[in-house]
Amino acid sequence: MITGAAAMVQCLELEGVRVAFGYPGAAICPFYDVLAGSRIHHVLVRTEQNAAHAASGYARISGRVGVCIATSGPGATNLLTGIASAYMDSIPLVVITGQVRSDLLGRDVFQEADITGAAEPFTKHSYIVKRARDLPRIFKEAFHIASTGRPGPVLIDVPIDMQQASIPEFDYAQPVDVIGYKPRTQGHSLQIKKAVEALAASKRPVLCAGGGVLSAGARKELRALAEQCRLPVVCTMMGIGALPSAHPLNLGMLGSHGCAPANKAVRDADLVVLVGARVGDRAVASPGQVAARAKIVHIDIDPAEIGKNMPAHIPIVGDLKGVLADLCRLSGWQAPSEWVEQVTGRKQRYAAKPIPAVEGYVEPKAFMRRLSGQMAPDAVLCADVGQNQIWSANNFAVREGRFLTSGGMGTMGYSIPCAVGAKLAAPERQVCAVCGDGSFQMSMMELGTICQERLAVKIILMRNTRLGMVRELQDNLYKGNHSAVYLDGSPDFVKIAAAYGIPARSVSSNEEAEAAADEMLRTDGPYLLECAVRPDYPSL
Repeated sequence: MITGAAAMVQCLELEGVRVAFGYPGAAICPFYDVLAGSRIHHVLVRTEQNAAHAASGYARISGRVGVCIATSGPGATNLLTGIASAYMDSIPLVVITGQVRSDLLGRDVFQEADITGAAEPFTKHSYIVKRARDLPRIFKEAFHIASTGRPGPVLIDVPIDMQQASIPEFDYAQPVDVIGYKPRTQGHSLQIKKAVEALAASKRPVLCAGGGVLSAGARKELRALAEQCRLPVVCTMMGIGALPSAHPLNLGMLGSHGCAPANKAVRDADLVVLVGARVGDRAVASPGQVAARAKIVHIDIDPAEIGKNMPAHIPIVGDLKGVLADLCRLSGWQAPSEWVEQVTGRKQRYAAKPIPAVEGYVEPKAFMRRLSGQMAPDAVLCADVGQNQIWSANNFAVREGRFLTSGGMGTMGYSIPCAVGAKLAAPERQVCAVCGDGSFQMSMMELGTICQERLAVKIILMRNTRLGMVRELQDNLYKGNHSAVYLDGSPDFVKIAAAYGIPARSVSSNEEAEAAADEMLRTDGPYLLECAVRPDYPSL
């Protein structure tokens, strides 16, 4: 006979969980009491939202389900933004929250919050534990649901009395059988045949890779199909790295903040193959117009995503690894040479031109291009949200590594906790967070977590003393009426880093920045590099 809390920890161990991120409180203390004696390494974040972001970074690099924990009430509600961010970007999380005693539910007692109700729009599924003996079944189902089909977060809310109650028998051997949840993994053979025929009939095909390629671990299959059929590839922001940035067939990121070669290729295409991409408004502003002039093949594990934003002529529901492998096996066709040469030739014509240096400032695009060459081939870059995200997405060349960011929700403050999780998932790889001075101040408390865990996370802070992207919108759409975008009162960031014992340096030219980046990458442990950026510098 064991307690519910002991059963919870045992479930995590049987699922192979090695690291969990959280912040304790009274309603989750029975669980933490047992967790302290387990093999699981607990990482204490400085605010609960960052537990979810760190678990997200860990999941994306490790390929395993991320785990985050919080107490009831504000602890649980603080997780909501992190849960929503993971849901929008299809990141598998199991979120564990403490809850007040079962007999007190609904009475508005101290630190009670209906977290399952609050999180309902942002979770694949949620549980509130009503019988302690159900804990093994619930945990096993939660990990299965989070990691299969379209990945996403699953919430388990556990009242404190369920953690304290005794379970007569712990059984984790029962197979998962969730009624109504049977995700399809094998693509329909007739639809795959239609896609092969559409490829063979096309004159101007384009392959659009989204974040689903990375979630499915299908980079190898995507590259094989692109190379075998000589298919030009464009990426959504979440799909960056699905094909190496320097690959001859990679045209870059499409969308409102993307590049001309990618956008022009989609404009001119007669066939667009969407692979694990929802193509939201930032990727394609007028999806109906694209579908009116081109045939659309849409491949996704989640049938709800197919046709959501862009009408699909040939829908294929299935696991991307298998479907792409089937397409590769069945198609011996290659795209016309004149089309491939036309769209790949634009990469040279639209290649980044040298930008004149402005005295006293770092030019961020050139700096990001240089940084990608300085970092290891398998490095992980965690970009925040705002102008720094666009500079990174369009200029950091991903080779064998990963580009992590908050795409669907666009959550500021994501990069630093994400980098914490990524570094714990892959301690041997270089991990760098890029953020603005606005987003840095949303998560700079996690410098404490970095120091406590002794993580060699590198942080590049683009300081332009503005909420740069909002300022840019106000310039373009609101006649330059700047409202609430000046970051007056910000601290000396180098001194903040020094207070944590983290080496830091501030630079104001590209020459200084390049030398400082070399120093940063050679330094053992964490490092903060502050780059002064011109306040009116544009995103594109």
